Amino acid sequence: MTDLTRLSAADLAAELSSGTVSSVEATRAHLDRIAAVDGDVHAFLHVSDHALEVAAGIDRRRSAGDALGPLAGVPLAIKDVLVTTDMPSTSGSRILEGYMSPFDATVVSRARAAGLVPLGKTNMDEFAMGSSTEHSAYGPTHNPWDLERIPGGSGGGSASAVAAFEAPLALGSDTGGSIRQPAHVTGTVGVKPTYGGVSRYGAIALASSLDQVGPVSRTVLDAGLLHDVIGGHDANDSTSLADAWPSFADAAREGARGDVLRGLRVGVIRELPDSGFQPGVSTAFRAALAAMEARGAEIVEISAPHFEYGVAAYYLILPAEASSNLAKFDSVRFGMRVNVPGGTVEDVMAATRDAGFGDEVKRRIILGTYALSAGYYDAYYGSAQKVRTLIQRDFAAAFERVDVIATPSAPTTAFKLGEKIDDPLQMYLNDVTTIPANLAGVPGISIPAGLAEEDGLPVGIQFLAPAREDARLYRVGAAVESVLVDSWGGPLLDRAPVLGGAR
Repeated sequence: MTDLTRLSAADLAAELSSGTVSSVEATRAHLDRIAAVDGDVHAFLHVSDHALEVAAGIDRRRSAGDALGPLAGVPLAIKDVLVTTDMPSTSGSRILEGYMSPFDATVVSRARAAGLVPLGKTNMDEFAMGSSTEHSAYGPTHNPWDLERIPGGSGGGSASAVAAFEAPLALGSDTGGSIRQPAHVTGTVGVKPTYGGVSRYGAIALASSLDQVGPVSRTVLDAGLLHDVIGGHDANDSTSLADAWPSFADAAREGARGDVLRGLRVGVIRELPDSGFQPGVSTAFRAALAAMEARGAEIVEISAPHFEYGVAAYYLILPAEASSNLAKFDSVRFGMRVNVPGGTVEDVMAATRDAGFGDEVKRRIILGTYALSAGYYDAYYGSAQKVRTLIQRDFAAAFERVDVIATPSAPTTAFKLGEKIDDPLQMYLNDVTTIPANLAGVPGISIPAGLAEEDGLPVGIQFLAPAREDARLYRVGAAVESVLVDSWGGPLLDRAPVLGGAR
């Protein structure tokens, strides 16, 4: 019998629709896979007690002839930053340990309505602060390509669950690269939609002007199928766009079968020199560009002079917004409480936040509070917002000359657990290529570009498009994916030496 955990979401959906496989069978196969490997991977913080019951309900509806969505019956992993009514929502933090939300995040409720089967909640850096999933209060997640290495962050749990065949699809969030950078180091596909294209309602906020929810998958088509489910306007989110969006799955199908690359203008940023990247990352990136050029794409050097200030601006804007968003965790309304006999409310609040927040969260709260304090607001936060505007102008100028911008998705392959945990600056620099998209609100996709020659670990290539042009990314991503997979003789994950795809 076909190993159901190895099927893409699209292929599994086809099996479910034809009646060859039931949702209960598909769900049980993934739960069994989680039981077999997640002790080593630690992708999940909580596995649903209701998954098989939900799957059985989908099977009954299918048998009754009900109209079901394209992904009905397909299992789904959910990043723990998204609140759920039937599973704890902790955002990877002790301060929310055991917290049960009274409502579902919009993307979760839409996934349920579309018939997807939630498998569980995935591990993450605490409140999405990190690039390695080592800052989770519940221990790190491990990369299925090498269990001694990081799976990226903050959404390393979602990426590892998909890479280790524990789930065909996952939901993630991307504040500065937390979907795309884990995709890069795990050989998966990750999409950061246009800001406002997917509802943030029910996503535990880190930095409200930067956060965006998006899909994690093993193929571009699968990402498009999930994006079609979760995207669109939401009246509960004041930043939600009222646009009528095209089908991203259809865009991916068009890219896979059409001549999308011929005449495509691909921008390469002059200010991102090879010297700043691991040699194997640069080599794989250049090889992917050459493959595109061989099929008619035009590689155009562009200038984005303010991108080099993106990391500095981001790490002022994000901590400032985080310090404000996390002020609500005050021991009074919800979350943990540390009792201080005879103490004041302020004493209890201080003790609770000290015990409940990890070092990285405390670091960013302090930095953000300082940046917003009297006498420093204009010098730091105000200046960072001006840089943000300059980066947005760089994008606008670039997209007058090119259709998409291509970069490596991150500077290095997966580093070893513990290697950078005590060096925040080096950790922050992992997001150098992904941060500008969040500052500008434009969409980005990371797809596998190959393996680095020096360590045999996955490398991703990132494509960026103008705001609202997410469909363009799906067309280009699927076209490049098709070219590269053909050149490799099969999916990259089939070459993972540990849990990912060894056969």
